[in-house]
Amino acid sequence: MSSNVIGISRPSLPTSLTAAHVRRLTAGVVAADRETTVTGRAPYTGDPMADLPVSSPGDVSAAFVAARRAQKHWAATPVRERARIMLRFHDLVLARQNEALDLIQLENGKTRRDAFLEVVDIAMTARYYARTARKLLGAKRRAGAVPILTRTRELRHPKGVVAVISPWNYPLSMAAGDTIPALLAGNAVVQKPDTQTALTALWAHSLLREAGLPDDVWQIVIGSGGSIGKPLMDNANFVMFTGSTSSGRRIASAAGERLIGASLELGGKNAMLVLADADLDRAAAGAIDACFPSTGQLCVSMERIYVDKSVRDEFVAKFISRVENLKLGAGYDYGYDVGSLTNEAQLSTVATHVQDAVERGATVLAGGRARPDLGPFFYEPTVLTDVTPDMTVYRTETFGPVVSVYTVGSDDEAVAIANDTVYGLNASVWSRSRRGDAVAKRLHAGTVNINEAFAAAWGSLDSPMGGMGDSGLGRRHGADGLLKYTEAQTVARQRVLGFTPPRAIAYPVWAKGLTVALKVLKGVGHK
Repeated sequence: MSSNVIGISRPSLPTSLTAAHVRRLTAGVVAADRETTVTGRAPYTGDPMADLPVSSPGDVSAAFVAARRAQKHWAATPVRERARIMLRFHDLVLARQNEALDLIQLENGKTRRDAFLEVVDIAMTARYYARTARKLLGAKRRAGAVPILTRTRELRHPKGVVAVISPWNYPLSMAAGDTIPALLAGNAVVQKPDTQTALTALWAHSLLREAGLPDDVWQIVIGSGGSIGKPLMDNANFVMFTGSTSSGRRIASAAGERLIGASLELGGKNAMLVLADADLDRAAAGAIDACFPSTGQLCVSMERIYVDKSVRDEFVAKFISRVENLKLGAGYDYGYDVGSLTNEAQLSTVATHVQDAVERGATVLAGGRARPDLGPFFYEPTVLTDVTPDMTVYRTETFGPVVSVYTVGSDDEAVAIANDTVYGLNASVWSRSRRGDAVAKRLHAGTVNINEAFAAAWGSLDSPMGGMGDSGLGRRHGADGLLKYTEAQTVARQRVLGFTPPRAIAYPVWAKGLTVALKVLKGVGHK
């Protein structure tokens, strides 16, 4: 079965992308040689986009020198002023969102609906950290070693210069979303966005400069990991990376060699569990939002659905009906439900996974075809069943619009199979009762959403978000998402008596007295 299609004519480049606009954006790339360039292609059409200057290893080192110099002044800027800049950025993002939407769609190929959620995400992130940074970074009183006599404070200092390596699938959310807390913590940032979606990162960079961010505090370099990855790792005081698990392992190893911190959001093979008491209409609609946002190119999207056998047929019928009515197409408006994959490599992965599954006996319930009539990288939203462990799609992340549906006989079976993966990023549970909560806490995943796909947990910015197992290290969002970019320092002032006896008291007497005091203190101040 094929998705319904409307408006199959291929759109031209958005009118907002003028040559002058591109020149202003690319001026933000640190590159001494402006003649060496790289050109990406628009996923909707395959047409060439802007020529981007390419940074050399020397450019990256120079960016760190400038960033480190600027960071000293930025760290001395009161947190209140840093927050005001972020709130101005918040307003600019909302006011000029159409520029961002055009760029995201142009470079990534997703629908305008999905692009808009990135705008919402960045506005919320800027607002949240601007409102909480002062409290999170402020000095904290801590219990002293000796009551009354020891005064202890916890201080937070910026790491220095943070390297942010951001992917192409969410070019605004991942480029700006991780940079915002790093900057608010008093760090400078040298960022390598994916070349395919670098214009979107440069747009955010330009807007934050307009909001008042000082020169050189946020630097952007362009190039392949093979060319500029080493100087990024050699110069950074901390690394934030979003991408594949294989690349994450290499970055973690390099960070370990230098004894610097790293936060890594990596792959996932996320599971959605439809329990016997689920609202099936709501679950079927939720499955659409779970599986096909950004054409399935989302770390937290669902690629596995486990349905209780008592409701399996009814759920599948409702789900497939919705899949078949999705509008697949290209356009710089809100008229489409599913857009294009971003590049040829993703199209090849999706097609290979589906073909392998079908050849080994899987059944295609919906989709299952590339759509070159719409554009070079379009692929229909696809639902598989009868998937078995010998098929690639069973365990390997597809990162595309493909989901497999499985039947389970109980909640225990659903939990056991959902947890049978090396990954642990996100999960979704659908239930009308507290039964859903009981299942959720048994799942091996950094975030679990009940009666939602991923937006509930992702949008709860006050809570940490990240993965277990091969899905990564560290957390974004919440206090962790800011404090990971800081060094904790304990400053303790001892008054009058310390841990050695005054000269007038013999040590045995002192030791006996301290022993009695410790026994008394056991029951004081803690419950």
